[in-house]
Amino acid sequence: MAISDVEKLARLFLDGNHAEAMRFIKQQPNQSRMVLFRDLFTPAMYLIGELWENNEISVADEHLATGVCDFVLSRLFQVSEEKMGGNNKAMFLCLQGEQHYLGIKMINSLFEERDWETKYYGASLPLEYALKSALQWKPEVIGLSVSIVYNLPVLKNYVRTLAALPHKPVILIGGRLANKYDLEPYTNNQGIIINNLEQAEKWLDEYVEKRINA
Repeated sequence: MAISDVEKLARLFLDGNHAEAMRFIKQQPNQSRMVLFRDLFTPAMYLIGELWENNEISVADEHLATGVCDFVLSRLFQVSEEKMGGNNKAMFLCLQGEQHYLGIKMINSLFEERDWETKYYGASLPLEYALKSALQWKPEVIGLSVSIVYNLPVLKNYVRTLAALPHKPVILIGGRLANKYDLEPYTNNQGIIINNLEQAEKWLDEYVEKRINA
């Protein structure tokens, strides 16, 4: 039985094969970021996560695959100088203790594709540093990622603190828990829950359209 493209990409990630993974993605007929994220990158990493949960691969294997996926994402979707310094600003980060950062990196990339100026902080950023950066830079959107259940009280503190900033940024909340748990009790009615990449793209397009028509 032929293996799927998702399985092929997952195997390239697990093999640590940066060059072949890049070549495989570049050979895809549809080069839309959204399509690649939705149909290849995300399901490939979910498959790797399932293999790890079933003890079919080791922690080292999972870390290697994550590193290769991160490398490919960074190389494929570099921000050109022409797209730097846009009028709209957004920052993205994982809560302290959170290491699963690829999903929010993809959302950051979708914002960049639409000419937003972004700051991407990756995994495990303590609230004090997120707050300091947001106070200085004043992004209109702040994206948070949460994947671990015991970090839900931490999420509540991040949302409450960042939503109280003087410039009143929009707080987006995503991550692996977003479509598995009811996060509303942890948002203080001050955040927008994003369940997946498609929803993030839809929200972004609607937000930009409202700004244009305002």
